[in-house]
Amino acid sequence: MASSSVNRWLRPEVYPLFAAVGVAVGICGLQLVRNICINPEVRVTKENRAAGVLENFAEGEKYSEHFVRKYVRNKAPEIMPSINSFFTDPK
Repeated sequence: MASSSVNRWLRPEVYPLFAAVGVAVGICGLQLVRNICINPEVRVTKENRAAGVLENFAEGEKYSEHFVRKYVRNKAPEIMPSINSFFTDPK
């Protein structure tokens, strides 16, 4: 019985599905760890929760303006700019 279920799920056709689900779970896990560890609004310890609402705007700005957002800010919202310009720009 166990052998048939292993053969059913461990076929080569299922590997891309396992990879896609694994990447999605990894991204969710990384975002969860990021929020728990460095988000200024999340307080895990009892002492920090007792502090109430903090008005620390500099820490919030640092959290929201991370390096990916700074990198993408001045980029054109295109996936393949060279192909787009080849088909749209008249010569």
